[in-house]
Amino acid sequence: MLFNSIDFAIFLPIVFLLYWFVVNKNLKLQNLLILIASYVFYAWWDWRFLSLIIFSTLVDYVVGLKLKSENHALNRKILLWISIIVNLGFLGFFKYYNFFLENFRNAFSIFGFEINANSLNIILPVGISFYTFQTLSYTIDIYKRKLEPTRDFIAFSAFVSFFPQLVAGPIERAKNLLPQFYNKRNFNYSKAVDGLRQILWGLFKKVVIADNCAEFANHIFNNSAEMNGSTLVLGALFFTFQIYGDFSGYSDIAIGSARLFGFNLMRNFAFPYFSRDIAEFWRRWHISLSTWFRDYLYIPLGGSRGAMWKVIRNIFIVFIVSGFWHGANWTFIVWGALNGLYFIPLFLNKSHKNHQEIVAKGHYLPDMKSFILILITFSLTVFSWIFFRAENISHALSYISEIFSKSLFSKPEFPEMFDALITIILIGLFIIVEWRGREWQYALQRFGFRWKQPTRFALYYCIIIIIFWFGGQQQDFIYFQF
Repeated sequence: MLFNSIDFAIFLPIVFLLYWFVVNKNLKLQNLLILIASYVFYAWWDWRFLSLIIFSTLVDYVVGLKLKSENHALNRKILLWISIIVNLGFLGFFKYYNFFLENFRNAFSIFGFEINANSLNIILPVGISFYTFQTLSYTIDIYKRKLEPTRDFIAFSAFVSFFPQLVAGPIERAKNLLPQFYNKRNFNYSKAVDGLRQILWGLFKKVVIADNCAEFANHIFNNSAEMNGSTLVLGALFFTFQIYGDFSGYSDIAIGSARLFGFNLMRNFAFPYFSRDIAEFWRRWHISLSTWFRDYLYIPLGGSRGAMWKVIRNIFIVFIVSGFWHGANWTFIVWGALNGLYFIPLFLNKSHKNHQEIVAKGHYLPDMKSFILILITFSLTVFSWIFFRAENISHALSYISEIFSKSLFSKPEFPEMFDALITIILIGLFIIVEWRGREWQYALQRFGFRWKQPTRFALYYCIIIIIFWFGGQQQDFIYFQF
């Protein structure tokens, strides 16, 4: 079920009304309703894959309880590895089986050996990378004695499958989300209104920015051999705003929807395109994944301790694994490695922890130095997104080579140029609102709060009209495939 669909527009109010007006006096019934709604939400795509979520939930629920009562070090490790193997086993099979098989065959063919093994027609379950990491963090934290396991199976199942963030995050930690299922939740009007406001802004990002940009980005990338350099730059820019509007828009809708039911999800984006270096960008982009890899991969590898070459190795491992997490394609691995190369000089220069404060905080405009740093960081990010979007490495390299040709200085040309100009204007307005709201949790959180209420509500209705009037052709959320 897509957030930007009629199905969800009907589904959400029904669950909301049942939650607050039918089962509102019984916490267990509220949790059960959340669980049922979450399973319906996921089964709307393909009911067969519900078995994966349910099996993963059962395994980690039992492993968590066993870890609580088990004190023998070896037995505790065996229990942890059961969880890791089951969860990553499913993820590896559905997401990476064909990738490893193809590269295995290619590697042997170099030496004259032909491996007769056929690829499988595997459907990738929506959201498997997200809920796998979410439930893994639960058992790892219990193993490290940072978290007490729950005996409430309904609450735990609802935590694993919570429908607002089930298929594309944020990747929640049990320490944050699970306790919220234990506590009585009372309806809070201002919290619900804030949730609706964030949903509205998320829909604007997705429907107006991402879906419109997708049409032009897809056309340019799919026909890149026929395009000149300046048009290819435009295509890369369209994809840059597409993926941000798409993914951060999903996160806004997820966080806002959760708030309607009295839950607080972690922030997943913090205006990353206003970053002044790549380190700041990764503190602000897909925060739930970045912090997951920091806590469960980078630190266990040794983190920043030890010899410098080991620290650099750890950084590269995290970036490459992060790229590979996104998909079974060498383009994602190169994208991750490229961001690692961006990051290493900052680390060696000990400037990777700079820019902790919001850019130009308390000011309308940034100073010249910050502006230049933002442009440089944004340009590096746009360049790396080319690998992320390309079909394969050769496609990315040919795309980039044409950009750095004489045709870069020619006029951008493609059939939908007039419609693209309208989208560019919408992107400009979007950037202005995002910049004005960069000190808040999301751009629209307090935008126009000093205005009189009729004027502020006129703004919201204007955004709704723009969504219906300028909304692009419906596109799946990009991160559903991850």
